[in-house]
Amino acid sequence: MGSYSIGEALNLLLEKSQWKPKVFELRMREEWEQIVGKTIARYTRNINLSNRKLTIYTDVAPLKHELQSGKELLVQKINTYFGERVVDEINIG
Repeated sequence: MGSYSIGEALNLLLEKSQWKPKVFELRMREEWEQIVGKTIARYTRNINLSNRKLTIYTDVAPLKHELQSGKELLVQKINTYFGERVVDEINIG
C-alpha cells in the first residue's frame, strides 16, 4: 500500500465519495466575491451548482443581461479559479 499526503488522501476521499461537487458549491458560495468581484457579488442573491450547471439568481435586470451575454467568459473564469472543470453551463434566474 502506498503512502499519501493528507491532501492527497482528502482528494481521494472526495473523488470516491461523490462529495466533491458539493464542496465546490460551498466554496463557490463562500468565495463568490473573489471569483466575480464586489459588484456582481453584491447584486446576486444566491447561486446553486448541480451537475456542473451553475444557476445564478439576481433581481437586477441590467446584471441579468450582463451575465447572460458573458456566460462563456464566466464559465472559463470559474474553472480557472478552481483549477479544474467545475461548471459547464450557466443559467440566470
